Amino acid sequence: MSAYGASVRVLGVDGCRTGWAGIVWDGGSVAGAYGADLDALLADAGPVDVIGIDMPIGLADAGTREADLLARAALGSAASSIFITPTRAALEAPTQSLATAANRERGGQGVSAQAYALRPKILEVDAWVRGPGAGRRVVEVHPELSFRAMGDRLVLAPKRSWHGAAERRALLRGQGLDLESVDLGPVARIAAADDVADAAAAAWTAMRVARGGAVSRPDPPDRFSDGWPCAIWT
Repeated sequence: MSAYGASVRVLGVDGCRTGWAGIVWDGGSVAGAYGADLDALLADAGPVDVIGIDMPIGLADAGTREADLLARAALGSAASSIFITPTRAALEAPTQSLATAANRERGGQGVSAQAYALRPKILEVDAWVRGPGAGRRVVEVHPELSFRAMGDRLVLAPKRSWHGAAERRALLRGQGLDLESVDLGPVARIAAADDVADAAAAAWTAMRVARGGAVSRPDPPDRFSDGWPCAIWT
């Protein structure tokens, strides 16, 4: 059963150094998935109803995505964890300096090294959702928004700190995503701990999307020339 009935199965995805980390969740059991690319990740994950990806989807032609501005406003003091997504032309530029020039020409700001470093993964997602992933229910998420929604908007310690990692795992356990009670397989050995936790937070939001309880920023989503409904979901 699917459509999103009793047997909903979702996948949360976060980029990691060597590919993509995934957490599969059906509201009860949890499993890990890993792939060097998105096709390999989905093959490892198996059938899923909704996919939540911690990566920009829907690239602006000019200016700044409202999704980024609204997400930053929602995070308040932690707003810096969300970077402003460069325009499509900037992400297609072959160097950071050319990306900055292209972005400024289109009413944007400079392109940070962090944002430009994510260029290959952003473009991979951009191509995948229109190619092999076409027809799938795929949404953009941001784990920090998800964690704060789980904990009634708590202010959390940095995710790479000992305390911050413990806080996030506790929030996930409270939602039925106990990452420490199961063998997650290769992803637990390959991906960083915070990438796995972020993938689990993405799965939590994907389940909310499947069940009709998620929040879209903006609502309704924006649409640029690529036609994608651009929003960050929580």
